[in-house]
Amino acid sequence: DGGDGVRAAGHYRGVVSVREAESGDVDAIVHLAACKREQYARYNPVFHHPAADAREQHDPFVARMIGADNAISLVYDDGVVRGFAIGTLIDPPAVYDPGGKTCMIDDFMVDEPDEWASVGRALLEAVTETARARGAAQIVVVCGPDDAPKRTMLTAAGCTVVTEWYTKPL
Repeated sequence: DGGDGVRAAGHYRGVVSVREAESGDVDAIVHLAACKREQYARYNPVFHHPAADAREQHDPFVARMIGADNAISLVYDDGVVRGFAIGTLIDPPAVYDPGGKTCMIDDFMVDEPDEWASVGRALLEAVTETARARGAAQIVVVCGPDDAPKRTMLTAAGCTVVTEWYTKPL
């Protein structure tokens, strides 16, 4: 542990670590995020319809998040980036008081669905540990209702569903 909560996380396909994302990881993160958008577009083709320039829009966002004071940007790297998680430390809405900041984890993906239990769990634990060390009181993880492998991992990690969004194309 380097003092900020990030540390090596188990073994998977050889020597492995969850580490802080670096500028050289942007392309891999943007690629994995594009795969997630394609997957979610199959679940709900209106709400999750990717913009024509989604990758071009996401690239500078990811680059800004890496090293940002209010972000926790991690990758799971065993020689190849197998997954990533970006958590943003935010204040909760004024009407709620969870006892500290919230770590919102929206951008979170692994390269294969069966890797949520290993790669995804290691990333979640590392983001959680880092967020706790930085004063967060809770994590909030975005997950689509049809993303069964991710939902299974989140439940196994002790996360619970607190709200859901419903949508209807017009």
